[in-house]
Amino acid sequence: MRLCEFEKKEVINACDCKKLGCVSDLIFDECKGCIEAIIVPKSGKWGCLFGDGGEYIIPFSCIKKIGPDIIIVEIHEEKNRQK
Repeated sequence: MRLCEFEKKEVINACDCKKLGCVSDLIFDECKGCIEAIIVPKSGKWGCLFGDGGEYIIPFSCIKKIGPDIIIVEIHEEKNRQK
């Protein structure tokens, strides 16, 4: 799967059924040759136009299912690293 295919998928948190947004980037471990995490920008009430500039950094191990249109993750807000 290519990054451009990831970017088109919406990320949904299975814990609270919240739409987190779409993948904007990946964190890649070049020594191991694997994806460590996906990055999803946070958006405010009015979308990314008024977002706080933060992002969700979701470890790849939290991804439960990658479907044709969505990525289902299982994260708890307090465990999620945020910038």
